[in-house]
Amino acid sequence: MGSACRLSAVRPGKTTVGRIVAHKLGLPAVDVDDDVLEVAWKRPVAAVLASLGGRQFLEAEGGALCQFSASGCVVSLTGSNPLHAEAMLHVRQSGLVVYLDVDVEDILQRLGRMKVNRIVGQEAGVPMRDILLYRKQFYEKWLDVRVLCGRADTEEEVAEKVVRAVQRYQSRDEETYVSTRRSGEERSKEKAYFSDVAVEGLAADGGLYVPRNGFPQVDAGEWKRLVPMSYPERALLLLEKCIHPLDVSAADLRSMVFKAYGSNFFSEEVAPVKHLMEHQFVLELFHGPTGSFKDLALQLMPQLFAHCLPLMCNYLVVVATSGDTGSAVLSGFSRLSGVDAQRTGVLVFFPEEGVSEIQKLQMLGFGEGNGRAVGVLSDFDFCQKSIKRMFGESGLAGYLAVEYGTVLSTANSINWARLLPQVVYHSSCYLDLCRDGAIRFGEPVDVCIPTGNFGNAMSAIYAKQMGVPIRKVICASNHNRVITDLINTGEYDLRRRRLLLSHSPAIDILKSSNVERFIFHASDGDGGLVEDLFTRLDTQKHFRVAAPLLGRMRQEVQAGCCSEDECLSAVRRVHARTGYLMDTHTGVAKAVADRLQDGSCPVVLCSTAHYAKFAPAVFKALGIQNPPEDPVEQLRQLERTAPRPGGHRDMLRGLRGGSGTHSVCQADYRELEEKVESFIFSPPSYESNPISSSPPRC
Repeated sequence: MGSACRLSAVRPGKTTVGRIVAHKLGLPAVDVDDDVLEVAWKRPVAAVLASLGGRQFLEAEGGALCQFSASGCVVSLTGSNPLHAEAMLHVRQSGLVVYLDVDVEDILQRLGRMKVNRIVGQEAGVPMRDILLYRKQFYEKWLDVRVLCGRADTEEEVAEKVVRAVQRYQSRDEETYVSTRRSGEERSKEKAYFSDVAVEGLAADGGLYVPRNGFPQVDAGEWKRLVPMSYPERALLLLEKCIHPLDVSAADLRSMVFKAYGSNFFSEEVAPVKHLMEHQFVLELFHGPTGSFKDLALQLMPQLFAHCLPLMCNYLVVVATSGDTGSAVLSGFSRLSGVDAQRTGVLVFFPEEGVSEIQKLQMLGFGEGNGRAVGVLSDFDFCQKSIKRMFGESGLAGYLAVEYGTVLSTANSINWARLLPQVVYHSSCYLDLCRDGAIRFGEPVDVCIPTGNFGNAMSAIYAKQMGVPIRKVICASNHNRVITDLINTGEYDLRRRRLLLSHSPAIDILKSSNVERFIFHASDGDGGLVEDLFTRLDTQKHFRVAAPLLGRMRQEVQAGCCSEDECLSAVRRVHARTGYLMDTHTGVAKAVADRLQDGSCPVVLCSTAHYAKFAPAVFKALGIQNPPEDPVEQLRQLERTAPRPGGHRDMLRGLRGGSGTHSVCQADYRELEEKVESFIFSPPSYESNPISSSPPRC
């Protein structure tokens, strides 16, 4: 640990753990009670507490700790030290604060065995449990590193976790990211941190960033600790394991997570799981401000992005959307404030004829602030290809940096900071099923995901890598069945394939970006293979994976597709039988799950959007003739039709702001380039986002 590093731990049980950690590290152990307070006071700590009372004792204890300094040792703090701000500031100047996050029931049992019936700060008539829960906010405030302890973990097991956590903190270079197109010696030279990949989005070689050493493993005891927690609490603890604290501190991450998943979601559960029928459940991912699963990532990602920005540049986030991403990105970035909002602009390109009217109105509702949406007379694949080209051509990027002091980035799921938060809701879904008694921890589930760009499916695979017992990820496609064909035949063929519009436009995608991450994952990180395959896809519009690799891909993923009629039929049948109204993407998942899933374990259908976003198709599915033309009236009529899952709080408000004209450009890459430069030169609102005003130089 080095002579200047000090480990401080809080929570009961810490003294024994501290001694074991000290022994493992070959360092002296210091216990604040025995070696600091009693030495300073020359009296037992219990006697001083009895004579002073709680408040005076805290001041005396904190004052004594402020006089204590040591380095190169392991210090076990008292459970009440973190309640004294000055003392903790003193501690943090010379040491690393490790929070032993122990289950309250374990603490109460341990205190019972020690015959402790009162702790500092506990007034008469106040249960000890309440005091322990009250203290938690102070432990969260001061920690550098959290060690999540499973129920009934032994002191030896906790000590081993502490050692690993400290080593992780000190070894940031071991927690870096590589491009999916790097192999061997090239990969060993690459050193990109989370703060780099969150801002860059796409790797310089055109690949996608992935963690060099894969995802952290979460043991069964830790998963069980998460079962009774809220969604924000689960998100915080899981993301702490995936984002190095030197990139985003624990305190900053906590602030971001609780802002991302708060009152802006109209379900307190954020992403609730509902029983549908038999062994089928629905994961409702549409309770965010724009009514789609993209909110689960994009209410958090802009905060991570802004936190990681270098100080000397402005940034333009350029996004391609097949519908839902656009409004979710604009919503997420609109919640930035102050300097973060001034330095960040958002430009969304969407297929003018390839999104629903409600999706379009939602995007156009963000006409003020730091974002703008532009229609393109082409499909999503053209929009996405054009944005990748902007990143790949150094001429444009360099020109914008020199001329305007503005750097390009992206918030599509090619950006790691966008994909990572999606891992949380797959994990949280499983924990909810355990909490509600649908399964016992360790029992498998399947998940069925309507997917076009494969990001949602890839995040489920990553959740499985962390330890969530997902048996199969079932990818559900509409008649644009490129992923189904890849998984079932091993062939990715775009040579004679034309994108067909559908009732589920968010998955009307032929070139699926995150398939690249999946093949990298299934091939054990063969970046050379990935580069070869996707170069062929770019140049020849075709590749085929070898049989052994295809076998490994099929071990994790099944895939199927359905027709337009099958999708609408699924929506109609579920509503008639249960009163539950699905959107058309969930209808795709339902139709495919009915065909592929064998019923031997529960299956979760990922409901990626609220039914109101695709109102005309839902009216068609329900056989309702002559629905209103006005989107607002369409929503109101559907809300009266469906008792479950109910209306969406923010949908009407978003639609009312989206009327009026908007910019539309031809399917010409140079026109999109011009839109980018024009936006930087003249952003939507000078006062709220003066991105071109006296630009700093990069």
